[in-house]
Amino acid sequence: MKKILFLVALGCIILSCEKKTEKTMTITGNIKGLKKGTLFFQHFSDSTLVVLDSIQLKGDGAFTFSHEIESPEIFYLHLKKADKNDFNDRITFFGEPGEIRINTSWNTFDVKAKIEGSETHEKLMEFNAMISNFNIKELELSQKALLPEFREDSLALDSLQKLANRNLLGRYRYALNFGMMNGDSYVTPYVMLTDAKEANPKYLDSVYKTLTPEVLDSKYGKLFKEYLKK
Repeated sequence: MKKILFLVALGCIILSCEKKTEKTMTITGNIKGLKKGTLFFQHFSDSTLVVLDSIQLKGDGAFTFSHEIESPEIFYLHLKKADKNDFNDRITFFGEPGEIRINTSWNTFDVKAKIEGSETHEKLMEFNAMISNFNIKELELSQKALLPEFREDSLALDSLQKLANRNLLGRYRYALNFGMMNGDSYVTPYVMLTDAKEANPKYLDSVYKTLTPEVLDSKYGKLFKEYLKK
């Protein structure tokens, strides 16, 4: 009888540990072609990259992670492969409560990862798609500045610098406009801190005032508030 009661109690404990709440984020996925490696589930806590969980994969690239989160935030999947190749080894995604599916391949781990189930991540990808255009333009101008015909011509260099300044201004304008139009998105305070923190403080403050109470109370909402206080 005691043995039966023990097993029942143990079963209840296991079920309670596996019970999901409205704040549970479950990540499932597969790394196609992976023979052997270790997958780390990470996020930043107080400016320190922390490993929340890990799994050793051998012969099968399927994985599952589960984590309780207070609000949507950035997480990472870091793959340490047996070939000791450190390239294409980290996936960055905006996690949120619910079911998230991440499928990729071992040799294009980060560049071709397909992430589904996170509306917050989709909003971040919308922002990044536009920002990448400004990044490409900046790279093109930097490469031109290294060419002999520009390095030996001060007027040409000045012209490139003006174009670079205009590109940077356009980048800030887009980021700030994105923030003003998406005050209900957890992505907004994050991108203000990563892509627009050098913008005029009064414009950043205007974006802050558009944030909903839920976003203000989130991890990045609080960090954005602290930044503005400085």
